[in-house]
Amino acid sequence: MRELEQIAALTIAPIPSDFASKEESYGSRVSDWGLSLPHCNGFWYDIALILPSLLFIVFLAFQARKSFRKLSHGRSYIIVAYYGLLWLVSVLNLTWCALQAWECTPGKVLSWNLLSLFTTSGMLFLEVSLLAFLLQGNHASGMEALTRTFIVSGIIVGVDVLLKAIYLFGFGVPVFIDHDVKINQAKWGLLVVHKVLLTTVYGFVLFMYHSKWKERLPARPSFYNYVIMMFCLNAIALFACVIITTGGAGLGFWLYNFTMICYHAFYLPLLYVTFLADFFQEDDLSLENIYYSEMKDAGFFDADWE
Repeated sequence: MRELEQIAALTIAPIPSDFASKEESYGSRVSDWGLSLPHCNGFWYDIALILPSLLFIVFLAFQARKSFRKLSHGRSYIIVAYYGLLWLVSVLNLTWCALQAWECTPGKVLSWNLLSLFTTSGMLFLEVSLLAFLLQGNHASGMEALTRTFIVSGIIVGVDVLLKAIYLFGFGVPVFIDHDVKINQAKWGLLVVHKVLLTTVYGFVLFMYHSKWKERLPARPSFYNYVIMMFCLNAIALFACVIITTGGAGLGFWLYNFTMICYHAFYLPLLYVTFLADFFQEDDLSLENIYYSEMKDAGFFDADWE
């Protein structure tokens, strides 16, 4: 009987205090790096954000030498500027996707807000500047068009950053914190206005494609498909924000998270395919035509005509 009591005492013995302190210390170190588990948005949510963003960075890295060579031979200031901005924003976006746990870490709230502010502002700058480029039509080329596009985009994004900064640091509105149980009406009201403006602009561009002003827009099908996808994405995000503000938090948060994944994981590849990939392919074709003309002038194909 005494032996059984000793076994039971060993079985339910408390965990040593030094072991608990080591575990807490390890947990605090992990949390300090933004890797605390479980993630507030879920493991698969983080994977859905990180994996496409990482693959896109790898793709850009593999294409970097070829792209730099083409850009150095070309004279398009617009393509050079957008390619550089795409690299910068892609790195910021990958960092934002990888540090999702900062949103739930009390000591990282300021860092998360600043990172989110810079990341979303960079992506919005690309989005607005591409819209400004589209609305300039087929005459958008050269340094003048680039300057005009960047001035308009800078003003719009600057107003957006200023407004979000006032909400964040002036009124304490958690603009970039989505895991709170309590719904902040000021935050979601701001997002509703933001999505209304974007949806309206994309809707207006779609209207132009089906009106007498169609000739003012670039005649590229990829641009038209881009506008359709962005209009649908912003319309869904607007619907989600409206549902959240009216009390339907379950469906609203699910739809909003879905649009966040689509935007941060796939917008930058979509922009590359829409705006940059065609130009790089056209450069390939022009180089082939130049090589063919030079070889023809040198008489390499004279035997084919004999």
